[in-house]
Amino acid sequence: MSAMHELCRFPARPVTQHSLEALRAFLRAGVPATYTVEEAQRVEAEDETGAAPSPEEVVPGDTTPLHVICSHVPDDLSREESEIVSQMVSTLLEYGAGWSLVDPNGRTPGCILNNRGLSDTQLYQQIVEAGVRAELLLRKINDGGMEFLAEESENENENENENENENENENAVEFEDNDNKNEAEPVPVSDPAGDQKTYLETPLEYAEDSLVTKSQKDGVMMSWETELMRLGCEAMFSSAEEEPVILNIGFGMGIIDTMIQNKNPHKHYICEAHPDVLKKMRQDGWYDKPNVVVLEGRWQEKLSELLSSGGVYFDGIYYDTFSEHYEDMLELFDFVVGLLKPGGTFSFFNGLGADRKVVYDVYKSLVPIDLGDYGLGCNFTNVPVPTSTLTKEGTSVWDDVKRSYWSCPVYYHPVIRFIDA
Repeated sequence: MSAMHELCRFPARPVTQHSLEALRAFLRAGVPATYTVEEAQRVEAEDETGAAPSPEEVVPGDTTPLHVICSHVPDDLSREESEIVSQMVSTLLEYGAGWSLVDPNGRTPGCILNNRGLSDTQLYQQIVEAGVRAELLLRKINDGGMEFLAEESENENENENENENENENENAVEFEDNDNKNEAEPVPVSDPAGDQKTYLETPLEYAEDSLVTKSQKDGVMMSWETELMRLGCEAMFSSAEEEPVILNIGFGMGIIDTMIQNKNPHKHYICEAHPDVLKKMRQDGWYDKPNVVVLEGRWQEKLSELLSSGGVYFDGIYYDTFSEHYEDMLELFDFVVGLLKPGGTFSFFNGLGADRKVVYDVYKSLVPIDLGDYGLGCNFTNVPVPTSTLTKEGTSVWDDVKRSYWSCPVYYHPVIRFIDA
């Protein structure tokens, strides 16, 4: 372990300004903010033996200084100590520390704090805010929205600016890499859980309490979600006009669509793309219901057709699809503002990053920012999740499913309406 890592273990109390200045000195001297305990151990082993450790001796994972701080920060800090530790974390983040890197135990810094019962601390909030900034910055870089100095300005003080630009570029690339590096294994393109085209070509299987992919047992929809979906249904009808018109995107097991039908809407649109689900809908009589309109296909195409034709506007829109990502939701927001009535309600099954609380919290902060760009406001209600989803031993809802997609004890139920409504 290097001296910088040892410093982040807080070997002496109280934590003083000296710790902050010592950390800054390491970083200014060129020690990366992402320098890991594992890297330091490899360097030390090579110094002692004169040879690099064998692959079998290399410990996987990235235990960064930020991980070390989160693992060892005392839980009885004074106000003055808390401020110094907060500045240490801010300094590491300024120098490119990765909020989403995982250690050998698969934990991000935020996961460590959460496991220690410190998710209500300023330290945890700093990491969440870092995640939000990283996502916004990465998106801006990928969208080509970054502004660069004009060529004339760059020519002034050329050497100095070149060095500064090199550092900025390194930090930007590192930021991008850190946002993805050593998170859960990347989902292969051929995996139906991560690729929409693959999913739509993958056979599905209806079980008693779930809808899963037939071969891999990916959980597409599960009955434990019922009460959480009920919240979305109630929210949509709470603001609906007489003869409400409702749209649900993603039928799945028909959980929320059954609830919608029980409220007897004037029109009930259902957008569904998977052929096995459409077959099940036809078998169960959904096509025969007089107030149901089935939009067969991907919502990207079907909602575009609705928007182009005009004349159809919704009191409520609900979204719950499989194998889509937050980028898809951002595209959906474009349609929501064009199809939602002025007093209508939009909601969705909020499983964004719900396999890690810190990621779930990042999205809780990110979603209102993005919706605000569309003139939409988002209010979250905290709802306890059924305990069966969190069972680790004995019978669990995840027993016959490939992997759990939920580990958070609280569900953030979103209710989204136009800001001036």
